[in-house]
Amino acid sequence: MLLLTLVIVIVVAVIAVGVAMYNGLIRSKNQVENAWSQIDVQLKRRLDLIPNLVDTVKGYAAHEQETFQQVIAARNAAIDAPNTPAGQAAPNDTLTGALGKLFALSEAYPELKANQNFLALQEELTATEGRVAYARQFYNDSILDYNNKIESVPTVFVAKMLGYQQREYFEADEAARTAPGVGF
Repeated sequence: MLLLTLVIVIVVAVIAVGVAMYNGLIRSKNQVENAWSQIDVQLKRRLDLIPNLVDTVKGYAAHEQETFQQVIAARNAAIDAPNTPAGQAAPNDTLTGALGKLFALSEAYPELKANQNFLALQEELTATEGRVAYARQFYNDSILDYNNKIESVPTVFVAKMLGYQQREYFEADEAARTAPGVGF
């Protein structure tokens, strides 16, 4: 009778540990998906603000067509990019560089710098950039937690049985790590 009770206790304990590991994996996977969703929301918000910013600047700096075209091309590339961390990283880094050039135009056009629409749009995009940076950080932290879980013993055994695989971080490419040059 004691042996049977001991076996039942061990079986129940193993099942409880397995359920706890499974639930932990599910929580981590869902947190990663939620974190990616937050990045996606902020990137789309930024893409929606860009046409208004370009239109505002065009009125003051009509001869800066190359800069406008770079911003629009970068925006279109970001819209068409695959909705994955690797697919979104490079186009959005290129867009950030193009926006930097657009904002630099305000230094050459004092009347643009004083325009309330431009200032409001610039502030909105700056705030959005901050949200994107925070969302990227949260996503990468979630990926770290998830990847640690699926590689740690004993969870690694449950993760392998269920087909869990490592996720990729949202990293900037080399072009995004250098400041864009702006010439007038």
